[in-house]
Amino acid sequence: MSAPRNVLFIVIDQWRADALGCAGNARIETPNLDRLAADGVLFRRHFVQASPCGPSRAALLTGTYQHTNGVVRNGAPLSRRFTNLALEARKAGYDPALFGYTDTAPDPTGLDPADPALRSYEGVMPGFTAELHLPERPLPWMAHLARRGYPFAGNVTEIYRPADNETGGETGGRGPTFAPARFAAEDSITAFLTDRLLDYIALHRDRPWFAHAAYIRPHPPFVAPRPYHALYRAEDMPRPVRAPTVETEASQHPLLATYLRSQAQSGFFVTGDGLVSALDDDAIAQLRATYYGMVREVDDQVGRLLDRLKDWGLYDDTLIVVTADHGEMLGDHWLLGKQGYFDEAFHVPLIVRDPGRAADAGRGRTVTRFTEAVDVMPTILDWLGRAAPRQCDGRSLLPFLRGEAPADWRREVHWEFDFRGLGTSDSERALGLPMDACSLAVIRDETGKYVHFAALPPLFFDLASDPHCLHDRAADPACAARLLDYAQRLLSWRLRSNERGFTGMTTSPGGLLVRS
Repeated sequence: MSAPRNVLFIVIDQWRADALGCAGNARIETPNLDRLAADGVLFRRHFVQASPCGPSRAALLTGTYQHTNGVVRNGAPLSRRFTNLALEARKAGYDPALFGYTDTAPDPTGLDPADPALRSYEGVMPGFTAELHLPERPLPWMAHLARRGYPFAGNVTEIYRPADNETGGETGGRGPTFAPARFAAEDSITAFLTDRLLDYIALHRDRPWFAHAAYIRPHPPFVAPRPYHALYRAEDMPRPVRAPTVETEASQHPLLATYLRSQAQSGFFVTGDGLVSALDDDAIAQLRATYYGMVREVDDQVGRLLDRLKDWGLYDDTLIVVTADHGEMLGDHWLLGKQGYFDEAFHVPLIVRDPGRAADAGRGRTVTRFTEAVDVMPTILDWLGRAAPRQCDGRSLLPFLRGEAPADWRREVHWEFDFRGLGTSDSERALGLPMDACSLAVIRDETGKYVHFAALPPLFFDLASDPHCLHDRAADPACAARLLDYAQRLLSWRLRSNERGFTGMTTSPGGLLVRS
């Protein structure tokens, strides 16, 4: 094998950890991701650090926790004092190419308030060359649909309005998410991104390249093109994990109650009407089947990438990393989306395939140690021969890829979520809290999970007896000692991971002393 040269970094939006065949889900078929995992390493306990898209990608691409980088919501600026994966890759001689989006709001320092860059949270992370930028209004894809003759190509909402189904009406009696998309699978945004990425790789085969592919699907709206809309049957879907009634679920915590009272179906499919919590069992089952179909479509496109890399002789010269920015509730706890503190919104897949011979010992391995999104940047940089910047909160995963198991690896994971105002139905107003009190932090290990709120009651779950977090034990005297232990560990984590940009530096008569 020739010296490793290339990086293919794939992030799939809103992809939860159990929507993957090789992760043990017998109801979904992901043959291409499964074969990648069989030739690489699958990390089964991988968690992201924040949600939604902007905060999660800020953590992923800077290698820092949310309380360090300050990106708490979509639209929160990322300070330019932070370096990132793309900027560090440039130091190794790469010109990182973006296909999709990073949802990066720019640092406003020095910008005029009228600067158009401050009107959107969908900017490009510094350091990336946007070969194909596909924000919420994905103009290049819309132009493609227009060229293909689709009459609705100029309106994103209409693009995702489902087609009438031949079995009767818009949904064929199968729920509001069954009807297929109005565009063909070969014209989907997933296929369009893959086409453009393959064009790019074809023209860069004679030099090292670094490509970041950010696939929007299976992010809502929940609608899939034929044949993916009907690949899975609603009756075969696993039932959601939730309390017997919405009211019982809402009693768990005030924040959860605000979501159950306000989360609108229209945020997840164009024809939605009413609250998500009002969706019946059949509608949720079909929504899950549609979601699985959307995942399968992305899997097929990843398969195209893998096959072409092999055809071009690039597969064994390319580090391939596949993960997600956050998960999806899929009806669990009567919710859709990625908000709150439940595992389903933060537990995502991670597959890494190192082409080097040193990684042969790890091929096909499943790692069950806890890993975090902040580990991805140090891993890629390590593979490129670059040290991780001191700002990084994570560690390289290369030892796992090479069949090793570091003795001092973490035994827990952490994530944060900010629920400050987003609009008229936001939790900040509903709970009567000041903006800076609208945050939570989670510490989770194999046996317990503690959720700390800045201004609301804490939560504690005994995962051994309650793996789906249905019963809060924070007020149970029998759990008091354990709750204190988790709270102290969470505080220690926060202290250890404070911003450290200058903390290893000291001025002296001989000049600046720097410790790594």
